Amino acid sequence: MRWLKGNSLALAFLILFVLAIAGQAVAGLLDYNDQELAQGGEPVSILQYVTSSTFAVDVAENWQSEYLQFFLFIVFTVWLAQKGSPESKKVPWTRPFVSGAGH
Repeated sequence: MRWLKGNSLALAFLILFVLAIAGQAVAGLLDYNDQELAQGGEPVSILQYVTSSTFAVDVAENWQSEYLQFFLFIVFTVWLAQKGSPESKKVPWTRPFVSGAGH
């Protein structure tokens, strides 16, 4: 549990990243296949789509929104912690113990 709390910021961003990529893959595949069928082409599988240059370009364009990334980073660092990160709030159990501090 301690490891989970100490790495909650990185884990939250990892989960968001995976969900965003998966969502973009599914939505992009549906759109791509609709366009292919409208032009008389054949639909492709999810594996074919995620390994295509079309998907790579779409992902690159989508993740260029630096303002969204910075906003998420700022908002998440208010509530979550990342042990060892200077940008993160302090992890409470890493404070040095002071004998006789009266707390």
